[in-house]
Parts: sequence; structure tokens; C-alpha cells
Amino acid sequence: MGQWFHDNITEPGKLPMLLALTAFVLTFLLTRTVTRLIRAGRGPFRNVTPGGVHIHHVVPGVILTVIGGFGAVGSGRHGWSAAVFAAVFGIGAGLVLDEFALIVHLADVYWTEEGRRSVEVVVLASALAMLVIAGFSPLGVDSLSTDERQDRATVISTVVLNLLLVVIVLAKGKPRMALIGVLIPFVALFGAVRLARPGSPWARRFYGGRHRARARAALRSYRHDRRWDGPRRRFQNLIGGAPDASGSRGDTRD
Repeated sequence: MGQWFHDNITEPGKLPMLLALTAFVLTFLLTRTVTRLIRAGRGPFRNVTPGGVHIHHVVPGVILTVIGGFGAVGSGRHGWSAAVFAAVFGIGAGLVLDEFALIVHLADVYWTEEGRRSVEVVVLASALAMLVIAGFSPLGVDSLSTDERQDRATVISTVVLNLLLVVIVLAKGKPRMALIGVLIPFVALFGAVRLARPGSPWARRFYGGRHRARARAALRSYRHDRRWDGPRRRFQNLIGGAPDASGSRGDTRD
């Protein structure tokens, strides 16, 4: 196990990335635990409100992200300083993305339906980081042989093709699939050949006069959402807490 860790994590310089991911996930889980305790009125935790101003945890998160990010860039991929700054960056990123919905809406939507977006972003970011640690490179360049990598035309055409597929997937209204497709080209190819989601730029542009295509896209989207919305919401509730039933924007946390 120790030799495998050295050969696959330490030697390639992936230890800072692994530490950042670990700190990121643990920070998110710990933060959600604390905010859920505050919401329930249990434990010693309370909102931080100096002078009556509610300090959201995105504030220290931004500070730690900046410190960790600049420190990690200046430290390289090896050495104890790189590991420390990577962990600091992971902690800051966990605090920031836990309030991603607040940044998007510029309102305290933490315990509302809109607040679920924070959990979605954290899960997606964790998955992408795991793929990078596993050895997947952006836009499929890692799939090229040594000889192909020496051929600039092959590398450029591969990157351009994969990027085009990712853009098509985005235009079809599938942002999560597009992000994963950056690291796994097959996912981008699969998303590009599938029907677009209703209301997406692709559907508005190419399905406008095709009633059958619009109907098929709407039916497929309905079936997909009906199949996966329930499990996805239960998973989000498990790790992030269920939103308020009233959907009101409260301030009973962090």
C-alpha cells in the first residue's frame, strides 16, 4: 500500500491535490453539521454577528482560499509547504462552495430550495477532483500515445474536438455532463449525441420547427427527472440537510 501511494500519489506530485480534496470534503461536512445544529438550536454553536452584522462563513472561506491558492502556486507540487497551502486552500474552498447559492442569488437562501445548488456544486467539484487524482487529464490528451503527443497537429485537433463536444453539451443544457466531459471525452460524446433539454440554447435554435424533436426532448427530460430527482434530493438532504418546507429565506445558521 505504501509503495502504491508513493508511486501513484507522492511521486507524481498529487499529494497536495489529495490533501486539498480531503480538507475540502471534511470542511464541507463539518460546516453542514454545525449549521444543522444551529438550525435545530442544539449545541454551543451560534451565528457570528459582531455589531449585529451576520458574518457568513464564505468570508473566512474567501480569505483562506486566496492564501492557500497563492501559496500553493508558489510552492510547486512537492514539499511540506505545498501540502500545507493545499490543505488551507481546500478548507477555504469548502467554506466558499458551501455558500455557493448565496453568491449566485446574493441572498441568504441556505435553507431553501435554491440552496440545494451549493450541495450540487460541492458534490460535482469533489467528483472532478477525484477524476484528476485518478489520472484523467482535461480534454482527453492523456489518451494519446507518446508518438501522438509529439505530433502537434494531433494534439491540437484532439483538444479542439473534445472542446467542441463539451461546448455542444453545454448548449444542450447539461452543465454537469459537460464538466465531467472535460476529463472524460466519452461522456462529452454521449451528451453531444443525445437530445437537448427543453429550453436549452440548442433546443431553441434547432428544435424550433421540429415538433417531433421537441416532444421527444420534453418526454425524455420528464422521464429522466422523474427517475433521478427523488434519489438526488434524498442524497442532498442526507449530506446537506432538508430545506425549509415553507421555502422562506431565513438567517438561522452559521
